[in-house]
Amino acid sequence: MAQKTIVILISGSGTNLQAIIDAVKAEQIDASISAVISNRADAKGLERARQQHINAVVIDQNKYQDRVSYDQALISEIDTYKPDLIVLAGFMRILSDEFISHFQHSILNIHPSLLPEFKGLHTHRKALEASKQQHGASVHFVSNELDSGPVVIQAEVPVLATDTEASLAERVLHLEHVIYPMAIAWYIDGRLKLNDNKVLLDNKVLRRPALWKADQLILSEQH
Repeated sequence: MAQKTIVILISGSGTNLQAIIDAVKAEQIDASISAVISNRADAKGLERARQQHINAVVIDQNKYQDRVSYDQALISEIDTYKPDLIVLAGFMRILSDEFISHFQHSILNIHPSLLPEFKGLHTHRKALEASKQQHGASVHFVSNELDSGPVVIQAEVPVLATDTEASLAERVLHLEHVIYPMAIAWYIDGRLKLNDNKVLLDNKVLRRPALWKADQLILSEQH
């Protein structure tokens, strides 16, 4: 059986990309990365890909008139690789309905909050302003609504009295690098599926997202 493949979309420095590359190299993810695609030519993550001899592709968002035409070009490029999974790793664009439908149930994203809290940008600032005691990150399937697809796994960190936006972001990012490769491995191994908008792990419906807390995985399942 041919090894499964992943295409990763980025816009920036690519720290989650690096965590995924490292997990593939360590054989924690049984797949190869076919390509890393960015909407920005200056994305530092492209160099991470080149250093690992992974195809690094730029589809410059400034060369397209609208989101639909850009996404059509993106679909055409991704289709050449026939990936089993598309991973959004800091891809700072809202994807069109056409794109999401074309790759239905095979797009994962990571968001720096405990969804459904704090969708969109500036999540760490929002958590501090709301005086939250817990903050974190969520891996979810991508749906037509921003940051609203079914959540697979979350990681929690306590919000400290001394936290700044930067310090909280740093601790959350560390946990992103743990749970994103984990969720990707589940999908690649056939353990993670989306059925009727419900997340299945090992053929069991997750009533709540899996939780990574204090370096332990907590599952809440129903048959």
